[in-house]
Amino acid sequence: TADDGESVTIDSSNVDTSTPGTYTVYYSATATNGDIGYATRTVVVGAPVITLNGNNPYYTQKDASYSEPGATSDGGETVTIDSSALDTNVVGSYTVTYSATGSNGQTRITTRSVIVDERVITLTGIEPQYVKQGTTYVDPGATSDNGSTVTIDTSALDMNTLGTYTVTY
Repeated sequence: TADDGESVTIDSSNVDTSTPGTYTVYYSATATNGDIGYATRTVVVGAPVITLNGNNPYYTQKDASYSEPGATSDGGETVTIDSSALDTNVVGSYTVTYSATGSNGQTRITTRSVIVDERVITLTGIEPQYVKQGTTYVDPGATSDNGSTVTIDTSALDMNTLGTYTVTY
């Protein structure tokens, strides 16, 4: 359903799951006032789809052990995880790589950013946050691993203008 409960029409008639390739699925919804909203989604048929467990990016504290949240593939293929570049003893941004190969020989690679920091802030709620244009944004909050107060800066948000915005903690 759409944001106001309207039914969504989905047209995936051009997707051929037996043939590798890139396809587009089309979505439309009509509001009670007659306005029509459209969206599309790109569907890639071929390599397994890898779903990361946990957060991306993943934040961990310096000198702490890294607890790999793992990943799964849509077809049950084995997901190989390479975190060899990660050094939790050094503050910085690192990439963990996940790969899975399907029975057709096609391989998908997905990455997770791991941020090693002196202090870790954990966001409450889902990431990203989706809100309706013209409404008031209420941040679900955040906590700090050492109990310090987390300051939330939403000054970059313009709730009257459609777009992607960054909230800083």
